[in-house]
Amino acid sequence: MSKGPSGFIDAGQWEQGLPWLWDEPPQVARSTLILAHGAGAPMDSPFMQHMAQGLAARGVRVVRFEFAYMAQRRVDGRKRPPNPQAQLLQQWREVHAQVRQRVAEPVAIGGKSMGGRMASLLADELDAAALICLGYPFYAAGKPEKPRVAHLAELRTPTLIVQGERDALGNREAVAGYDLSPAIALHWLQAADHDLKPLKASGFSHEQHLDSAAQVIVRQLGAS
Repeated sequence: MSKGPSGFIDAGQWEQGLPWLWDEPPQVARSTLILAHGAGAPMDSPFMQHMAQGLAARGVRVVRFEFAYMAQRRVDGRKRPPNPQAQLLQQWREVHAQVRQRVAEPVAIGGKSMGGRMASLLADELDAAALICLGYPFYAAGKPEKPRVAHLAELRTPTLIVQGERDALGNREAVAGYDLSPAIALHWLQAADHDLKPLKASGFSHEQHLDSAAQVIVRQLGAS
């Protein structure tokens, strides 16, 4: 793993100097993916580490960053809810602009759960090369009657959603009933949950599913 040109975003850009991590491929990168974390885990969680390093090994440069509330947790150790959506989206815009200035190849955006959902709200606006969502939260926990999918019907950005068949925030049966844009491709992982972790009885391991996700993302980005 290697850090980006500065290692950290300028401390004055937000209230906290938000760290970011750049995972560089061993060869020349053919695409760059900005990957945001989910609501409850940081950018260097085991899930994010495995995905970023797996993608970098396959030729994709991965840039990870943290939303302000998660960066603050590193300072004081206190858990707190995500920032308001408007703040999350603005931070996404600023990170994208920073990365766009530093790389020449196409830039895709996406993330785990909430990070991916925020990216989906901006993909068309930012003219992203692609949108990658890992465990998309089609509805809030315990609220399947209130799906958050209206914008997904009009999405124009080429999109890949990697989803577990038994994801509690959008399983295969529930998602089949949604009106999704033809730009969206769904890749289902057998017996997997919101973290793409399969049931032991499925015969698959979590590592196998994460590697499978990396492979299909690489194909989507045209980096193979």
